[in-house]
Amino acid sequence: MIEEVLHPANLMKAYKQVVQNKGAAGVDGMQVKELYDYWQIHRERIKESIRSCSYLPQPIRGVEIPKSNGKKRLLGVPTVVDRMLQQAVGQVLCNHYDMDFEDNSYGFRPGRSAHQAVVRSLGYINSGHIHIVDIDLKTFFDEVDHSLLLQILYRKVKSRQVMRLIRKWLRAPILINGELIKRRKGVPQGSPLSPTLSNIMLDELDKELARMGVKFVRYADDFSIYCKEERQAREVQAKIYDYLREKLHLPINEEKSGIRVPEEFTILGYSFICTINDSGEREYQLTVSAKRWKSFKEKLKEVTRKTKPYTFDRRMTMLKEMQSGWLQYFRLARIRGRIRDLDGWVRSRIRVCIWHSWKVPKCRRKSLTRMGVKPDLARKWSHTRVGSWAAAHSPILKTTITIDRLKRRGYVAMSTVYESISPYLNEPLYTRPVRTVV
Repeated sequence: MIEEVLHPANLMKAYKQVVQNKGAAGVDGMQVKELYDYWQIHRERIKESIRSCSYLPQPIRGVEIPKSNGKKRLLGVPTVVDRMLQQAVGQVLCNHYDMDFEDNSYGFRPGRSAHQAVVRSLGYINSGHIHIVDIDLKTFFDEVDHSLLLQILYRKVKSRQVMRLIRKWLRAPILINGELIKRRKGVPQGSPLSPTLSNIMLDELDKELARMGVKFVRYADDFSIYCKEERQAREVQAKIYDYLREKLHLPINEEKSGIRVPEEFTILGYSFICTINDSGEREYQLTVSAKRWKSFKEKLKEVTRKTKPYTFDRRMTMLKEMQSGWLQYFRLARIRGRIRDLDGWVRSRIRVCIWHSWKVPKCRRKSLTRMGVKPDLARKWSHTRVGSWAAAHSPILKTTITIDRLKRRGYVAMSTVYESISPYLNEPLYTRPVRTVV
């Protein structure tokens, strides 16, 4: 297996992936752009040290990033050389393991996506499996048992060099605030190898669920189990809790775990609403969770804040980039009406930004005149005493800064993007027609 890892084609593929991912420098300060020249000079020495089991990875640089709940998540940033080697090992492991993974595992696997996991979940719910065992693993990536993970790996990975590499990467100390801290459990988030190792570890859980004959969906460490009866859900929950604690040594966040009905359940940012179809039957549709709506609106608010010193073109570019990524991810949700309402709110904030940029009555009068307002009316409007938000909703700006004029300057409505990519509008996502209950 080590020769598969060190094959030039595999290493070049790993190098390209590391460059594409970009990322910060590790403890040695080497940037991604410096990796190619360094590798050309030192590759034979590094490859020989790996073959002879003398290669020692450098410590990981610890970086704390804020979470949405106000807490912080610790990321581990390996050096770019270690990132490339980890990527190379991960590619080979993926080739050896992927065919053996369960069909209901969707995270970090080639040809699989979060959208597939969400649609599978919706299918289970609409087939009557409405009692959902929702289990949240407490800081999964920080709690992985190294010894257990290495035992699981050794069943298939017989290469001494590969096993040693993985073990050294798992045990590499992490540098936090200038202090090196030993690690005896966990796989650092930020490592290219972590997603593959997490899938190998949690495939044990997948196989246990398959043996039990229950329906489930897993995306990385997010997983849920679907049952038709509440009694069955409680039995499955008890068995899986015991399995996670006793066999995989993983703690469960009981505050965030429990048995849900679809209206209370979210998966990968999507939630569910119940409707009645044309046959008079209950059916569930996808929508965006309240948490994701709130965070997206906060981001839009930040970009359209009038006190931010952005030019109009810069603001439009930031809006398009943000909206495009969010809408691509949530294109399966039935949110046409809410997107149109959000468009109106964003346009009002854009008008506020423009009005604020004009600053003084003289500038406002000239700008309004250039837009075709009669001089007397422009003078009157420029001296209005209403606030910016009121001005954005008044004829002063609604009849001058029109939607057509904004579009000519680069504005793109979210509803236009959504209607061009949503399968709900272009092709049937579900087998039966559905109408929303008002």
